[in-house]
Amino acid sequence: MRTTIRHYRIERREIAYLRFLLEGYDGAALLTTRDAVRGVVQLRIAPGNLELVQALMAHLGREMRMEALTALDAATRGTDA
Repeated sequence: MRTTIRHYRIERREIAYLRFLLEGYDGAALLTTRDAVRGVVQLRIAPGNLELVQALMAHLGREMRMEALTALDAATRGTDA
């Protein structure tokens, strides 16, 4: 199994909140801020945790503005995907 990488654009003020929530899932995913100005974050999802993280992000998507990005989208928004 391999680490899965996903990119999202969220509101800047939500980056710390999302990081805090993910830390509560002890090793499920690592959040890296790729572009703080635009709110682009990268999730490195540990093997075996993809469904958990996808469910969490779907739930959070109902509570906050969130846009899933492709690697190409992330690269064109000022990140190095």
